[in-house]
Amino acid sequence: MPASIPLSVLDLCPLLSGHDAGTTFRNMVDLAQHAEGLGYQRYWLAEHHDMAGIGSSAPEVLIAHVAQATARIHVGSGGIMLPNHAALHMAEVFRTLEALHPGRIDLGVGRAAGTGSNTTTALRGEHWREVDDFPEQVDDLLGWMHGKLPTGHAFAGITAMPEVATAPELWVLGSSEWGARFAGRKGLPYAFAQHFSELPVLEVLRLYREEFRPSPWLARPHAMVGTHIICADTDAQARDLALSSDLSFYLFRTTGISQPLPTVEEARTHPALTRELSRIRALGRMKFVGSPDTVRHAFRGIIGSGLVDELMVTTMVHDHAARKHSYELISNLF
Repeated sequence: MPASIPLSVLDLCPLLSGHDAGTTFRNMVDLAQHAEGLGYQRYWLAEHHDMAGIGSSAPEVLIAHVAQATARIHVGSGGIMLPNHAALHMAEVFRTLEALHPGRIDLGVGRAAGTGSNTTTALRGEHWREVDDFPEQVDDLLGWMHGKLPTGHAFAGITAMPEVATAPELWVLGSSEWGARFAGRKGLPYAFAQHFSELPVLEVLRLYREEFRPSPWLARPHAMVGTHIICADTDAQARDLALSSDLSFYLFRTTGISQPLPTVEEARTHPALTRELSRIRALGRMKFVGSPDTVRHAFRGIIGSGLVDELMVTTMVHDHAARKHSYELISNLF
């Protein structure tokens, strides 16, 4: 395995059992500052809606807050669910963020809704059509981020304001082969969501590299893998910490209802966990849990493949100090 690989953080802003949203956002700032001190490269925030366990429904607001509280680390979206928004509005939001924090803003975009169908209707209006115009939206974003739309475009005379000397980095996020192909053909950096995709990660990354075409924004393919890691001093401690997200994910998959992230004790005593622990852990098989040695062994093939340029880590545990310690162990590991 290589001696090191660039590391980043994906924060889903877990809403915690027994705490209000203010605690989540204070933890967010503290974790971002901690990650910056450890040398992490990026701190990304995801867009989700109508989920009682996730607080990142307005990532662009949180990006501004985190960027203001840090000095070096890139801050961005992992991602903005582009079909929920007008491309012009997102271009202006992220150009504004770039003007405030030059050279530090990333715009990761995905084509999912980040919510259920009824909430999607509430977000986009009663008359939205289920038409996949994500490729056209990305083209519009690229045009507005880097100057003007091409002559002949319906909106060619519109300029995304404010004008800035640099543009945010635009990333394509995906959990499917379609996203890998699209990012490659567009010549854009690609972030693969291994933490919830059941596709074999290395096959998807090979596909991205095979499809890659150099662009004005990127000369060579650049791939990041988003992964869920819970690391502690021992395997037993890590498995204990993982009980919270094990139960939370199981309940969401079986009931469709998102709940605040439970404490370890709440999870340990929950009837579902005591009754179906093996099934719950099987559902969480895309998560890496253990001591540094266990995590190193699990990632040996992925990192050693030469297909991964960056690793983005999400860590869903209730205890904030344990979460910070997990990121510290991971930074020492990679």
